[in-house]
Amino acid sequence: MFAGIGLVILLLMVFGGFALTGGDLGPVLHAMPHEMLIIGGAAVGAIVAGNSMKELKQFGGGFVTVFKGNRFNRKDYLDVIFLVSGLMKKLRTEGPVALEAHVEDPKSSAIFAEYPRLLKDNTLVHLICDTLRLIVVSSGTLDPMAVEDVMDNALKTHHHDAIRPADMLQNLADALPALGIVAAVLGVVKTMGSIDQPPAILGAMIGSALVGTFLGILLAYGIVGPFAGRCRQVVEGDAAIYQVVKQIIIASLHGHPLPLVIEAARSGITHSNQPAFADVFDGMRGR
Repeated sequence: MFAGIGLVILLLMVFGGFALTGGDLGPVLHAMPHEMLIIGGAAVGAIVAGNSMKELKQFGGGFVTVFKGNRFNRKDYLDVIFLVSGLMKKLRTEGPVALEAHVEDPKSSAIFAEYPRLLKDNTLVHLICDTLRLIVVSSGTLDPMAVEDVMDNALKTHHHDAIRPADMLQNLADALPALGIVAAVLGVVKTMGSIDQPPAILGAMIGSALVGTFLGILLAYGIVGPFAGRCRQVVEGDAAIYQVVKQIIIASLHGHPLPLVIEAARSGITHSNQPAFADVFDGMRGR
């Protein structure tokens, strides 16, 4: 929502401000389709040439991420605390064998079924199940530090993949001013080919060429660059829920008391999504 609002404000302030100061929007609007064809076409071509189909899909998903925002809310963080704590409690009280069916087929698990939104996140489910599966096959004898290393590697791999759309958007933002210059240079070349025309016509042609530079800079620093930053914010914000999973599993394997485990995980969540102390511990009493 805010991305759309920001775009409206940006366009109103730039073009409205230009018009209010006496600028004529006519030449700008006349030149814009042609300049956008050059800049946009070059940008699309460069993106296609430099990426595989997988990366291109991720790039498109980056724009969706910008407009949709964070996937997880406060309730999701509360639910993940309940889910992982419940699994670790079953491991502690009933042993690894009792946990096997839940981690081997989470979609059929009664514990996972209580949290359908979390079950839709494949990364979250795999992080939980793959880690607990290691514990099950080792009969609970794994070194917690070794488990933490495995989880860190999994999270690092996921983050590297998830942050790629933000990096691609930033690379595009960095390239757009230069592509705007390319469009402007072509406009100048066109103008020089018509050097015998009257000054009024030449002035209009030079103005059209400068629109290319203007669009390249506006797109880079006004739209695509901020989109890259917002995409990065969303990805890094959503990554916090995976840290909650890791915190609960590792602290539980170290044998810390359950209240300490849960509070350590809760207190590490950003304030905007952090469940209240009472909500967490009152919810745990009923489980």
